[in-house]
Amino acid sequence: MSEKCFCCNSKTECKHGEEENEPKFKYQRLNNDLKTILNADAVTCTAVHSKFLILGTFRGRVYLLDHQGNSIDSKLSKSGRHTHQVAVNKIDVDPKGEYVATCSDDGKVNITGLFSSSIDQTLDLQKCIKVVALDPNPKSCIDRFIVGDEKLVLYNRKILPGFVTKELCVVEGSVLSICWHLNLVAWASHLGVHVFDLNEECSLGLIKWEVPPHTRLENFDCHLRWENENKLLIGWVDTIRICIIRRRNAIEASSRNLPDYVVDPISTFQTSFYVCGLAPLTSSQLVVLGFIKEKSASHKALRPVLCVIEYKLNSSEELCTDSLNLRGYEDYTVKDYSLGCIIEENLYYIVAPKDIVVASLIETDDRVEWLIKHSKYKEAIEVVTKHGGSMPILTIAKLYINYLLASKEYETAAKQCQLRLGNNKSLWEEAVCKFIRCQQLRSVSAYLPTSENCELGPHVYEMVLFEFLELDAQGFLNLIKKWPSRLYNSQRVIDAVKAKFKDANDNELLESLALLYSYQGDYERALPIYIKLKNKDVFELIRCYELYNVLSKFIVPLIELDREQAFKILLDKNKIQPEVVVHQLEGKQEYLYWYLDCLLNIDSNNEFQHKLVFLYAKYNRDKLLPFLRRSNKYVIQKALAICDKEKFNEERVYLLGCMGEAAKALNIIIHDMKNIQVAIEFCKDHKDNDLWSLLIDESINKPEIVTTLLDDYVNPEVVVRKIKLGQKIPNLRKSVVKLLCHYNLQKELLSSTHLIQLKDYFDTSSEIIVVQRRGFQITYDQPCTKCCSAIHTKNAAQNVVAGFKCGHIYHNSCSLSHCPYCKECRIWDSDETEKLHM
Repeated sequence: MSEKCFCCNSKTECKHGEEENEPKFKYQRLNNDLKTILNADAVTCTAVHSKFLILGTFRGRVYLLDHQGNSIDSKLSKSGRHTHQVAVNKIDVDPKGEYVATCSDDGKVNITGLFSSSIDQTLDLQKCIKVVALDPNPKSCIDRFIVGDEKLVLYNRKILPGFVTKELCVVEGSVLSICWHLNLVAWASHLGVHVFDLNEECSLGLIKWEVPPHTRLENFDCHLRWENENKLLIGWVDTIRICIIRRRNAIEASSRNLPDYVVDPISTFQTSFYVCGLAPLTSSQLVVLGFIKEKSASHKALRPVLCVIEYKLNSSEELCTDSLNLRGYEDYTVKDYSLGCIIEENLYYIVAPKDIVVASLIETDDRVEWLIKHSKYKEAIEVVTKHGGSMPILTIAKLYINYLLASKEYETAAKQCQLRLGNNKSLWEEAVCKFIRCQQLRSVSAYLPTSENCELGPHVYEMVLFEFLELDAQGFLNLIKKWPSRLYNSQRVIDAVKAKFKDANDNELLESLALLYSYQGDYERALPIYIKLKNKDVFELIRCYELYNVLSKFIVPLIELDREQAFKILLDKNKIQPEVVVHQLEGKQEYLYWYLDCLLNIDSNNEFQHKLVFLYAKYNRDKLLPFLRRSNKYVIQKALAICDKEKFNEERVYLLGCMGEAAKALNIIIHDMKNIQVAIEFCKDHKDNDLWSLLIDESINKPEIVTTLLDDYVNPEVVVRKIKLGQKIPNLRKSVVKLLCHYNLQKELLSSTHLIQLKDYFDTSSEIIVVQRRGFQITYDQPCTKCCSAIHTKNAAQNVVAGFKCGHIYHNSCSLSHCPYCKECRIWDSDETEKLHM
């Protein structure tokens, strides 16, 4: 840890040139009446209470002071029975601050009541008494106390005047120190530290202490302090030990006849100095007063230190160390210093023979002041944010920003402006002026407020833009994109950009100019700049602001920039007419082909598709024939001329076929394409015997294709008759055999079909006859079809009716007996009329 220098009457300064750590304590020297006392006497011991401070001096006097060093009138300070003849060795006060015990080498032990004299007592033990301790129990503090010399003796007040003594322990040498808490008494001897249990009336153990080389333990004060009811802090020589009082476990208790409790050290560590006092700060941190082991160049003592130590299991870490400039420190020894404390208030009294300094935990305002003084502004802001304080955060922030600018940390300063200045326009403009003086407007540009709630003057934003324009074209462009145009005067910025073009014609400046024109609504000027820059954002600009009326001059550049996006606009008739696009693309035939090809997919009846004949012939022949077959929006003669020129035979054949020139088309197939199979299919499609005759006549002289005709022609007899006698034809036999096989197969197929047909005819006829010969039911309530009266006539000797297979029924008198059909529906009955007698 870095060591910090302290002088009560001077400012803190770094001793070794290292970075100074933030102090934990602030210090105040006690003066007032204490100064007068120390001018004539010297402190030998003290007792610190939450109500007052008691001093014992070299001359045997005892003084009662308040915490500011003012003397309090009391019996202690008056000469007489409450004073000693020689130096006071030890002072102890009860927890309530009502009784005081003192001892000295004059052999006397004084018990004094501050508010009552009824229990005042002076014991003259006729020997040097080094330590005395009052019972910490408020109910019995006036009845019991312990005195230590060569024995540890407990004094109990009797009913009658006087005390009953009880020897607690025999001491090896003498008692050096006592600390009493509840029923536990910790005391030090020449061997080490003992803990005695008054309830059990037994010792809980001895903690032996290592004797330092070339000296003795009694040359050092043993500093004992109870942190709580079961935690004991011990500091002796240069070693600190943390002990707990714990109950023995079952195994330990059963092994021997031992006390129920035992002293158990949990952490032991050494320090770089001699311990002059210690007190708890937190559950794992100690405040330790130390005496430096080394001497100065003149063999004098060095300044004492107040150290905060964090301890763990047998290890420790010094968190901070303050070097204290006490009066007369060069002449003092390790036993001249002591440390008192008021734990509840975190007050620590550093006592020297001629000086007393109070260390208290540093408060928020003190911390902030120290941090600002040491240029730790960020930490100061954090402290005020978390703990509050009298200094406003904004005040610290201003100091921090000034410091950062002076340190040339411009980016960090700009971030602090954004973080701390909020929407305060005047503060922002003040901060901008500071950046102007540093010529660092670019650093603050990204953090300037741009919302309507905190909009600075236009001149501020323009100054930033002009600085970027001069030094960083890309940064200028980024700001133009980022900032709303309402923040500055666009025209002034445009004029500045135009003036800059005299020096450089950067793409960044061109894009910036296009954006500025767009912000002004002058899109016609922005559009050519975007196109010149080949910036694809131009399409979004066109769509966003519907700049379709000015597109005619830029159709070709737009296609060159991005054909897909350009065609999304150009193919929309509601935005731009096809005739405009076609006119502009006449000089770019390939672009025209791309456009018309896409237009055809959208509008199959467009008026420009006749141009596709030439364009397909030039750029994509695969699409030509499907187009010729699908479309009728072209001049067939012109199309044929183009195909003749390009020798596109398939397309020529199709066009000649459409024109009725089938013979010419067949001639092209035979002589130019030389594909007999296509020729055969062509003849089949046209179903023209003249074409077949032409094909046969052209092919008969080519024996190799005669067999193909025999295989595919529907009437091979014609081909056979054309073959000249003696003409050699390859594979003729095979073709003839195949032909005969086909003929026989066809004959058999016709014969079988005829037999099946006859059988089916006769089977169907028999089924019809059977059905027609069946009788059918006639009910009495059925009417006659002609007269509509009931078929059954009452009182008639005989009812004769005529029924037809169609379902109509007649009285015999209503139907002529010789009529073979139903007059109603004219359906003939296979069995003539069927007469029924009822």
